[in-house]
Amino acid sequence: MLDFQTCEAARLSRDPRFDGVFFVGVKTSKIYCRTVCPVRQPLAKNVVYLPTASAAEAKGFRPCRRCRPETAPRSAAWNGTMSTVARALKLIEEGALNEAGVAAFAERLGIGERHLSRLFARHVGATPLQAARNSRLKQAKRLLDESDLKIAEIAFQAGFGSVRQFNATFAAKYRCSPSRYRKERGNGSRTG
Repeated sequence: MLDFQTCEAARLSRDPRFDGVFFVGVKTSKIYCRTVCPVRQPLAKNVVYLPTASAAEAKGFRPCRRCRPETAPRSAAWNGTMSTVARALKLIEEGALNEAGVAAFAERLGIGERHLSRLFARHVGATPLQAARNSRLKQAKRLLDESDLKIAEIAFQAGFGSVRQFNATFAAKYRCSPSRYRKERGNGSRTG
């Protein structure tokens, strides 16, 4: 719930701490603004406070051209390309690159493959495939630590295409085989 008095004080003082926390809808013009908007302040009786830019637009308000409230802090536009990267990383964690290639993955995100690679280089410091490999290894290591599944089952559950690929990737990262890792951790009951 937005407290009218708090919102009103923030609007009148153009308090930047509230920028993106709520939005100011002006009933007479049907425009909504950020609390920091430099335009002349409307009368309190003509103002309504809204929790999000989406809520303002759902109520029929259009964004101010001066303060551009749709790009306020905490909005997808304000987060910019990091929103795309965060979504991509979430999909990778869910296994999106286990079956499809990078081109199909980029298309799923609505961007080109080269742009996806540039975004990952800038925000992650790795390629999408490297991020997927690390995600698979993290899941496999967790399964090695917490379960007594056979190595082959772990490889496929973690998203590796084959046991050979899993063994090679794991050995390159941890400098031992998955079965040796498990044995050294004291979980060597099933090494399949």
